[in-house]
Amino acid sequence: MEHLKVKSFGPIEDADVHFGDLTLLIGPQASGKSIFVQLLKLLIDKNNIRKTLEQYSIIWGKDADMILDFYFGEGMSKIWRTNSEVELDDKAYSKSFLLPSKTGRIGKTTKFEETLFYIPAQRILSVSDGRPKNFMEFDVSTPYVLRHFSETLRQLLQNGMGKVESIFPINNRLKEPLRRSFNDSIFHDGKVIMDERTGQKKLRMQVEGMSVPFMTWSAGQKEFMPLLMGFYWLCPPSKVSRKDNYKYVVIEEPEMGLHPQAIKSVILQVIDLLSRDYKVIISTHSPVLLEFAWAFNLLQKSKVNDDALFDLFEMKKTAPTKRLFENILTKKKINTFYFSRENNKVITRDITALDAGSDDEAISEWGGLSQFSGRATDVVSKYFVDEE
Repeated sequence: MEHLKVKSFGPIEDADVHFGDLTLLIGPQASGKSIFVQLLKLLIDKNNIRKTLEQYSIIWGKDADMILDFYFGEGMSKIWRTNSEVELDDKAYSKSFLLPSKTGRIGKTTKFEETLFYIPAQRILSVSDGRPKNFMEFDVSTPYVLRHFSETLRQLLQNGMGKVESIFPINNRLKEPLRRSFNDSIFHDGKVIMDERTGQKKLRMQVEGMSVPFMTWSAGQKEFMPLLMGFYWLCPPSKVSRKDNYKYVVIEEPEMGLHPQAIKSVILQVIDLLSRDYKVIISTHSPVLLEFAWAFNLLQKSKVNDDALFDLFEMKKTAPTKRLFENILTKKKINTFYFSRENNKVITRDITALDAGSDDEAISEWGGLSQFSGRATDVVSKYFVDEE
């Protein structure tokens, strides 16, 4: 998976994205970022998606619009228009690729494995009452990626965690520096457990002598919990560094509800995913992630050693942290694309340079994420000088 081109698809007029090891997608709300990455998953994992839907008695018929409604959510089928153009790694796709073969079956030799793991922006809905919902608890208006993510979390807690006393912290899940970072920035020595006092297993937090139900956690803790469980799914507690057949990870808005210090902890976990050779795509509205990409690219160009990353994240050198940062600066690439809405049409711009001195405002203002801070600095400077 190297390159996806999309034209006349939903709000997207022209999107042309070359994927790095880490790819950041930025842009205002309703600019097509989610549609773009959901389409990417559909192209890559169609057979697995079909198999999953059929497991829940949803018929994958011969109506492409109905299939699109099942996948993107009810009423969304018209985003794939007659003049839409979709091309992944130089292979063109028409809407008809969704239709089953003449036999109506997927061939025995067809691979069913899921290769792209998708963590959606609406992930809080998967655990809104303190427990992951199963696939069929959502109605047909819910996008497939959310329904499937929630079902994955349910299966993880039911069958994939083993006999553990807590959901966080767990010694055999995530690397020790990352557990410590999440504790310091998000949980503050709180212990997350699955409690059965209501007759259902639900998330609770034990902290400072209290047992706190999920709905009374802070907004950031609630938003982060399904993201954390997604990280658990991707990072198996074994010598195998990657999960099954997964190659790609999409994370939508990992910053939701989080303080910048907690976002920094999430970036460290993303670096760990890169070290496991996942290819990661993140849609974001956070300048913190862009600041990281900007610093990373400059440090990489300067050909500095890993010491720079220890300084950037204020981390001490230990055996685990050395493994975390090893070869990241020399072997990984970060690309950044801006979904720009112009004349009510969305086009993408490659702003990987993130050069504040660029004449191109899309690059110098980081797709608008640094626009207000720059404007605020100019206004304060102007009036401060006038008063003097």
